[in-house]
Amino acid sequence: MLNTILITGATGLVGKALVKECLSKGFNIHYLTTSKSKISSKKNYKGFYWNPQLDQIDPKCFEGVSTVINLAGSSIAQRWTKVSKSTILSSRKNALELLHSTIETHKFPIRHVISASAIGIYPDSKTRYYKEDFQGTDASFLRTVVRSWEGALKSFKSLGVLTTALRIGIVLDANEGALPKISGPIKGYIGSALGSGEQWQSWIHIDDLVSIFLFILESDIEGVFNAVAPNPVQQKDFVKSVAKVLKRPLFFPNVPEIVLNFALGEMSAIVLESQRVSAQKIQNLGFEYKYHELDAALNHLL
Repeated sequence: MLNTILITGATGLVGKALVKECLSKGFNIHYLTTSKSKISSKKNYKGFYWNPQLDQIDPKCFEGVSTVINLAGSSIAQRWTKVSKSTILSSRKNALELLHSTIETHKFPIRHVISASAIGIYPDSKTRYYKEDFQGTDASFLRTVVRSWEGALKSFKSLGVLTTALRIGIVLDANEGALPKISGPIKGYIGSALGSGEQWQSWIHIDDLVSIFLFILESDIEGVFNAVAPNPVQQKDFVKSVAKVLKRPLFFPNVPEIVLNFALGEMSAIVLESQRVSAQKIQNLGFEYKYHELDAALNHLL
């Protein structure tokens, strides 16, 4: 019988790539969606409805499932109003709480829950080099979200389930996410670095991220891991690398922080904060990256 994985957030950037790779490796996929129009039933790929905000889930989604991969959560890249901040936080926490309560109520024999997390748990710093055991924190919105996210995951341990949190960096994909937003202006000859340009950006190629999920899944690895490439870069160098690959000049000076704060509000933290994050822990377990250097990743994607 095929090993069945339940995936939440399967239609997002990471979810689509992960589903494709899992199917190619012969896994059977169940996925949860909040949109009834996105429910389909194909060979080895079956959709089920849920709505974590309303505490609704089709328990049939767990039938035959041994591993849950949780990617659910409202996009952080939206203007941070009081309402959107509440949604960003609750969408992550409620998703895990609903999965937990359903598994507990029905006593489903789930072995492993692997959940997305984020490097946003690490405070803004241009000098620190963050490893998974870092304990310092602050009361900022990003830190609050990720602490709550990982806190909800820990509750599965009471059910005897293996738990793994992947603190994901900036995911590089050719068509979605951060890279098109950075490369678009550069292609149009209006690109430039953001803020001081000194902030560290810990990135990962989408293929390597998918490989980490499967490495964790297939090796039954538990714990907290940074899901970033081994070589983070400063924002100014990131922009220069994109320009070099696209063969475009960079004419314009850096966009000042004050302009970004005005345009994006509190959400400017996403592009202005600095997190230099280590990939050593996952490498020590034998994971091998395909894209160590940013130039190689960009050449492949652009």
